[in-house]
Parts: sequence; C-alpha cells; structure tokens
Amino acid sequence: MTEPGKADNREPKLPLKETGVSKADTAAPAKKRRLRWVPRLAMLWVFLIVGGVIGLYFQPPALRAIFAATGLEPGGGTDTPIAVAIAQIEAAEEIAVLSEGDVVALGRIIPQGDIVVLAPPFGAGDARVDTLNASEGNQVSKGDILAVLDNKAQRESAVATARAALQVQRAALVQSRADVTASLAEARASLERAEATAEAASSDLERATELLERGVTTRATFDAALARATEAERDVARNRATLSRFEMTEGTAQPAILLAEANVASAEAELSRAELALDEALVRAPIDGTVLSINLRPGERPGSDGIMNLGNTDVMTVEAEVYQSMIGRVAIGDPAQITARPFSAPLTGTVTAIGLEIGRQTITSDDPAANTDARVVDVIVTLDPESSTQARRYTNLEVITRIDAGRQE
Repeated sequence: MTEPGKADNREPKLPLKETGVSKADTAAPAKKRRLRWVPRLAMLWVFLIVGGVIGLYFQPPALRAIFAATGLEPGGGTDTPIAVAIAQIEAAEEIAVLSEGDVVALGRIIPQGDIVVLAPPFGAGDARVDTLNASEGNQVSKGDILAVLDNKAQRESAVATARAALQVQRAALVQSRADVTASLAEARASLERAEATAEAASSDLERATELLERGVTTRATFDAALARATEAERDVARNRATLSRFEMTEGTAQPAILLAEANVASAEAELSRAELALDEALVRAPIDGTVLSINLRPGERPGSDGIMNLGNTDVMTVEAEVYQSMIGRVAIGDPAQITARPFSAPLTGTVTAIGLEIGRQTITSDDPAANTDARVVDVIVTLDPESSTQARRYTNLEVITRIDAGRQE
C-alpha cells in the first residue's frame, strides 16, 4: 500500500518464465572438465616414477653432471640407500665366496697369541698405580717391572718386620742348642760323680757287712753304711734320668731344639708370605712383546681395562671369522691374502689354526642389512715376515681375508 497522495513508482512483479534449464545441467560441464585432468595427472606421475628409476639405473650424463655439481650421491639421503656406488660396496667388506674354492671373511689383525691385558696381581686390593715404567711402543721382556703400586712401602715394612722376627727365632734356636749342649755335659758330669759316690758307698757297705759278721762293728755302723749306699744308688738313678732329657736316641732331637726349629720354620714362612705380598705391589710383564697402549695414569686405580695392553708384534696374525657353511673348505696350510685400505698391496700369510667351536660373529660390515647374528668359526692366519712388518702398527684393524681353500703351498 502507498500513502494517499503519493504515486507508486515500483515496477509490477511479473511471473518468471521457466526456461527448462536446471542447476544440475549447468554443473555437469565443470565436472567433466575436472575429470579430464585425472588421466593426465596419472600419466605425469607414471612418467616421473619411470623416469626416476631409469635415471638412477642408467645415470645419463646430464644426471651425473647434476650429482657432480651438487656433491649429492644416489641414495645419500636415506639410511638404507637403494642405489649405492661401487666404492661403497667395496667399503662394506661383505663376506662372500669370490670363486669356487675361495673363501672370503672379515677379520682383524692381532699379535701372535692375541692381545694381553696387563692387570694388577691378585691380592692388590684397592691399590693405585704409583709409577709407570713403560710407554707405548716400548719393547719389554718377560719379568720386567712395568708398573709399581702405591702399597709397596707398606709391603716393604712387613718384609722388614718378618725378617727381624726370623733373626730372633734363629738366635733362639742357637741358644737352645747351646743350652742343651751345656745341660747334657752337666748331666753327664753329675752322673759320673753320683756313680763314683755310689761305688764308694757300696765298698763301705761291703766292709761294714764283713765287720758286722765278725762282730767287730756295731749294728748302727752297718745301718749307716747301708743308708749311704742306698742314697748313692738313688742319686745315680736321678742323674741318669736327668741325662736322658738331653741325650736322645738316634734319629730324634731334643724337644727344646725341636720347638726352636719349629719357631724358625714359622718365621721363615711368614717372611716368604711378606715377600710374596711385596711382589704383588710390582706389575711384571708376562710375555716378551710391545706395549700397545696405556690404559691409565699414575694415581688411578686399575679397572676392567687393565693397566696396559701388550702383544708380540714380531709375528702378526689375522683372526678371520669364517661362516660355518664355508669352514669345511678351509684347511691348515692354505695360503691367504689380506686386504685393507691402509695397505697398498695385499698381505700374505698361511692358515695355522682353525677353531674347534662355532660362535657368534663379532666383526660385522657397515651394511645395515648385514647378518649380525651369523655363526662363524675363528681361523688364524699367520702373516709372512714381510707382511708382519707392515701390519705391526695396525693391531685390531678390520681386514678382508681371502683364503685359497684347498691350495696348500
């Protein structure tokens, strides 16, 4: 409605005329246009994947130039690369059979007899190292004192005390022997005197008996002579008993001397114990060899790593871990070649020992896919003198051991 007096200028609403075109009909062409891109995108992805695989496999000059310019490597961005360069395969040092009869295994260079870990002697307790008498690279002989522990002064004092006690007991033994000798002489003299007195008393008794029978003497005189004779015989018996204390039969000794000798033996044993305890304060070389490493400094207490490592580097060997499936091909006397990056040419040696026990592999390659739980047998390869000289400085170096199985020289 309009107010009176005002004209209504709005256009009249006319009914719309249906054209017959719906919203669904207008959206159909747009959907068809979008569907046309699906096969194109799929083709693009297929092209990219196929092109990437072909590029990584054949590595055309353009792709190689890109890698050279950027310093990138195929597969370098992942921990488990699919494409690995030939140099990386060689560095992996994987165990393999190169040809029929040839066995290749990972190993490590060790001195003859392996590495000796020098530990403090048994009974050292919590003693610390006071001085070191050797340095890395020193040649040592068996029995050399390589280290001194800080309990040496205490052990030396115990030795001095035991030695003094032994001297006292030895002096007591000398005194006991002298006393026994003097007592023996005194007992023999007393016995001789008692026997002489008894003999005189016996003669007096015989005369008194004869006089009594003739009626010349009195009964009192006879009784006195009898008493003297009886007392003299008792003195003889007493002195014989005293002499028996110091005069032993053949094969036996006087008890006082036996006791003194036992005391001397006990003091000698105590001195030996103290000397052994003193030797526990000295760390000696158990073999002839070379000091490979020092594991602590003066003032430190030896741990599980020991004081130092020794090895006989005059003869170097390789401990190779051969798979249990290949050990049947290896025999004593087989020639072997040892290769590693520090050596410009392969080292040579001979198989000298084959283990009798199958164990778990301890030397593994850098390949994440390598079998780290393989069963292996230890094989010892003794290097030739020239190769030993080259390998002397590379104890524990991981190497590749190639054994020409069944081709003993």
